[in-house]
Amino acid sequence: MIYSSGSDYLAAPRKRVLLFGMSGLGKTYLANLMRAAGGWFHYSVDYRIGTRYMGEFIADNFKREAMKVPLLRELLMSDSVYIASNITFDNLAPLSTYLGKPGDPARGGLPFAEYQHRQAQHAQAEVAAMLDTTRFMARAEEIYGYPHFLCDTSGSICEVVEAEDPKDPVMTELAAHHLLVWIKGSEAHKAKLCARFDQAPKPMYYRPAFLAQVWGEYLAQEGRAPDQVDPDAFLRFGYARLLDSRQPRYAAMARWGVTVTAEEVEAVRMPGDFDALIARAIDREA
Repeated sequence: MIYSSGSDYLAAPRKRVLLFGMSGLGKTYLANLMRAAGGWFHYSVDYRIGTRYMGEFIADNFKREAMKVPLLRELLMSDSVYIASNITFDNLAPLSTYLGKPGDPARGGLPFAEYQHRQAQHAQAEVAAMLDTTRFMARAEEIYGYPHFLCDTSGSICEVVEAEDPKDPVMTELAAHHLLVWIKGSEAHKAKLCARFDQAPKPMYYRPAFLAQVWGEYLAQEGRAPDQVDPDAFLRFGYARLLDSRQPRYAAMARWGVTVTAEEVEAVRMPGDFDALIARAIDREA
């Protein structure tokens, strides 16, 4: 770890923290809290993916849909309108919409091969966005004067690294420059996340082998052709399985850093609470 003790972290003139864990457990809450307090640069991996690495894919997808409308087609062909996504830290819908859901086109689904293609694009973009953190750390201080840096990762980070491998290029780069902090949820948190997801299923990233497995299980269970699958029903089917499959991968990542619980994160109200939480986690690990 880049800090030898909690007191070493608290005294550091430049704090470097990377938060990871399931979506919905407080990564962005903490990042927004520290950014608002001043002195901290908030690097959102999802935002970087959606703007730098997949922004063109997203905009082209909008344009393909617009070209189906005669009026918009005419305006696009004459460069009379401009189409782009308005992605923000708090609104990542353009990225989710592009990633999509497999299944019946009449219900907003994608052909499975196209869905796999977009999943692969996302995986490449996520790795690139993670490797950008070191450069952004330097830029944040050099250009904007931020001494502290907080990386708010995507929930799917564990899917694109092999944390059991001590030579994994992404993990070694991240651990060399950040304190890695796992926000660990309980079974109660998992149940709450599943209930929330059931109300509003959203596109997710799956490891290729795991996606093929879950897709095959769902088709066999439902006895449907791929183009007859209800996209949201498939996402609901896979979500709890996805969370379960990620837990050991998060745990492997945590061995490169420290762990805090979602309950501890919920108790953070002020920047000082955050620093105290991180310091305690370092001392626990030590």
